[in-house]
Amino acid sequence: MAGGAFVSEGGNGGRDYEGGVTVFVVITCMVAAMGGLLFGYDLGISGGVTSMDEFLSKFFPQLEKQRVKAKHETAYCKFDDQKLQLFTSSLYLAALVASFVASVVTRKYGRKVSMFTGGLAFLTGALINAFAINVTMLIIGRLLLGVGVGFANQSTPVYLSEMAPAKIRGALNICFQVAITSGILVANLINYGTSNSAKNGWRVSLGLAAVPAILMVIGSFFLPDTPNSMLERGKYEEAKQMLKKVRGTENVDHEFQDIRDACEAAKKVEHPWKNIRQSKYRPALVFCSAIPFFQQITGINVIMFYAPVLFKTLGFGDDAALMSAVITGVVNVLATFVSLYSVDRFGRRFLFLEGGIQMFICQILVGSFIGLKFGTTGTGTLTPATADWILVFICVYVAGFAWSWGPLGWLVPSEICPLEIRPAGQAVNVSVNMFFTFLIGQFFLTMLCHMKFGLFYFFAGMVAIMTIFIYFLFPETRGVPIEEMGRVWKQHWFWKSYIPDDAVIGGHDEN
Repeated sequence: MAGGAFVSEGGNGGRDYEGGVTVFVVITCMVAAMGGLLFGYDLGISGGVTSMDEFLSKFFPQLEKQRVKAKHETAYCKFDDQKLQLFTSSLYLAALVASFVASVVTRKYGRKVSMFTGGLAFLTGALINAFAINVTMLIIGRLLLGVGVGFANQSTPVYLSEMAPAKIRGALNICFQVAITSGILVANLINYGTSNSAKNGWRVSLGLAAVPAILMVIGSFFLPDTPNSMLERGKYEEAKQMLKKVRGTENVDHEFQDIRDACEAAKKVEHPWKNIRQSKYRPALVFCSAIPFFQQITGINVIMFYAPVLFKTLGFGDDAALMSAVITGVVNVLATFVSLYSVDRFGRRFLFLEGGIQMFICQILVGSFIGLKFGTTGTGTLTPATADWILVFICVYVAGFAWSWGPLGWLVPSEICPLEIRPAGQAVNVSVNMFFTFLIGQFFLTMLCHMKFGLFYFFAGMVAIMTIFIYFLFPETRGVPIEEMGRVWKQHWFWKSYIPDDAVIGGHDEN
């Protein structure tokens, strides 16, 4: 059932493999990408719930008292409360810790076991949150949600990169980001609906997180393991048969041998966490750390999980704030499909750079509009025209992120690590991502209170730095089989000095 023969693009030193884009591999990757629904739904649901008056009065009554104090009359400080922010951010701290455990499980027991574990933990956390009667239950539920996100985010991108042919690896991997953005949009729509319900709308919003968790549990149960994972555990014949099935051809000898060589090299590595610090893995370690750091410091999660609170802070009404979040959610999903189309046509570098420039301009404009209306005192009101312009520029900013740093933040780290350090590399990626998501979630409302409109200039400055970083240091990885990625570093003007001439990366001599 091959969709046609292809050869990987050899412009970056990759080898050519026979095979096609099969219906089997497309369906498999789409099911696996549903793990992104967990992350996306939570990103979208938490901000809407924390803007609901019934939820706030039940769990955070002190916030209402603070909002009537004089020092909190400024528009910038309406929601500055550490406990409220802990409700949002605690998930990401748990995800950070869980990602390290998940890296061991992923390597020893396979990618699908990690995905199943993540779905089960997320399901448990969703049910606890739906029936919560105090803040303690809320936090426990959030911690379990974090375990689910840590496992899913660690294993799903790796699964997708290993199953996909090099030619469409970017597009299939970005299905994970499509699922994330779809989850955000669905959550925003549910928040908008439940905010006007008679009572306990917030319970419905939190409890429906069980739906993507159930999809993840059921989907991972039926998914096949990747050929790479089978080889890691000594299942050579099963791995070759699976590779034939996903490539749609009997002639997989070259690719299978490359994966097997990489697997043999990986088995010799007893301590991947120690080995990832070696010189020849320096580029992979740097990008597995830098890309998730920059992805979060763009300020995107300010929009994604604090959108209703942010819009409410800026003077949008309750319903208007939630509807504005829905609008940005729609833009997020549609723009992600642009990346799905373009990532394997124009390459990773082009999207990184274009998206960075677009986000930089929008952050400057949003900060300037807010500064003109609220100044440093935080007093003032938005005219309908100004509110519309702010929403437009936020949507353009979200679009820039959604077709660049959003999907590429998961795709690139999952494809640049050789097999022997891949679980460790992905754990670094997830843990750095979760750590800085935690920091943004925990301190954004406080930073907004103190830095005021200057906070958007801060994010713009970070976007400028990360765009320059990519321009000088990131080589194109489009069309390169992941077992051949070491050749890309050998050809780069800067990273080649870290790769010894006799280095063996991914099972191949890089001479």
